[in-house]
Amino acid sequence: MTENQNQPREYDAVKGGESQVPLGAPVLGGIPGVKSRLASPIVEVKIAALSEALKYGDAGLDLIIGSLQDESMAVKFAAYSLLKDRDELNIKEQLDKYLPIFEFDVITVNFQPLKNSCSRNYAHFFTEDLGNSIVLEMVYIPGGTFMMGSPSTESGSSDSERPQHQVTVPAFFAGKYLITQVQWQAVMGNNPSYYKREKRPVENVTWDDAVEFCAKISQKTGKKYRLLSEAEWEYACRAGTTTPFHFGKYITMEIVNYNASDPYGYTPGGLYREETTEVGIFPPNAFGLYDMHGNVLEWCSDRWNQNYNGAPTDGSSWETGKDDYRVLRGGSWISDCIGCRCASRPASPAGNRWSGNSFRVAVASVSP
Repeated sequence: MTENQNQPREYDAVKGGESQVPLGAPVLGGIPGVKSRLASPIVEVKIAALSEALKYGDAGLDLIIGSLQDESMAVKFAAYSLLKDRDELNIKEQLDKYLPIFEFDVITVNFQPLKNSCSRNYAHFFTEDLGNSIVLEMVYIPGGTFMMGSPSTESGSSDSERPQHQVTVPAFFAGKYLITQVQWQAVMGNNPSYYKREKRPVENVTWDDAVEFCAKISQKTGKKYRLLSEAEWEYACRAGTTTPFHFGKYITMEIVNYNASDPYGYTPGGLYREETTEVGIFPPNAFGLYDMHGNVLEWCSDRWNQNYNGAPTDGSSWETGKDDYRVLRGGSWISDCIGCRCASRPASPAGNRWSGNSFRVAVASVSP
C-alpha cells in the first residue's frame, strides 16, 4: 500500500510552536528547539520553552534573560520567575532593567508601649502608560500558600471569615496604589468621585464600573487586567503575616485612614478624618502595596458567599454565589478598626455606588 506522504511519521521532527506535534513525533530539541518555540505566537508554548531552557546552561539562561523583553507580560513574568532567585550580577542587572525595583519602609506596630518599628524592603514593578504622562504602577506579588480567613479567637471576627482554609495563590502583579481619580479620568473620561482630588482614589464607582475600567485598559495595553480575586486580595494584604492587620495586632490613625474614634484591643482611639486621603501617604505592606487597610473599600471579583464552605483553594475568583452581591475588602475612611482587618469581608450589590467603594487592578496570573 502506498504511504500517505502527508501523514507524519513517528520519526518526523516538528518545529515547536509552528504546528501541533503528531503522536510519537519528537520535537526539535536542544537550544535550536528552545529558540524555535520561543518564536511561537502561542504564549503557553513560549512559557514551556523557558522552563526547558534551564537545561542548557549559559545559552539557556541567555534565552530566558532575553525573554524579559517579550511583549507578552505572561512570558516576561515566567522568565522573571525563573531568574529571580539567582545570584549572578548580570542577571540581577537585567531584572532591574526590565522589572525595576523600588525600596520602601515596612512598619510594624508593637505593644508595651505602643510604638512602631521599621524595616527596609523592596519589590519589583513595571509601569503602564495610560496616556498624557499618567502611569499605572504594577507590583510583583510572589506566589505562595497562606491560611485564608480568621480564627474564632480574633477580636471582631465573624463566621463569614471561617472556616480558615489553606489557599495557594499563583504569582501575579497588583496595583501599587488604588486606582486614582486622574487614572480613572484618563481611561474613562469622567470623574464620579465625591471627594475630588487627582491623587485620591476614585470612588463612588460600582463593581460594573470597575470591570469596565479593567476591560478598557486591557484593550489599550494588550494585557489582561482585572479585579483581584478575594483570595488574591487577602494574600496580597497579609504579605506573609497572620495578624489582624499586615502591620501587626494593632491599628493606629498615624498609619491608616479609618474611623479611629473606636479603639481596637489595647489600641487607643484617635482622629476620624471623615473623608478619603491621597494614595501612598501611609506606609505600605511587605509586598509594597499601599492603602490595603482603610481609605476606601476595594471591589473584588468574587460573588458573595456567607462563609468559606466550598471556597476555591487555588486563588481563583469564586463565581457560584446565589445573588449579585460582590465582595469588598480592606475597610474605608468610615470603617471602624474591625472592618479594616485583613480577613474582614463585607459585600454589596454590584450596582451600588458609594463614596467608600473603589478598587485596584491585577494582571492575570501565570505559572511558568
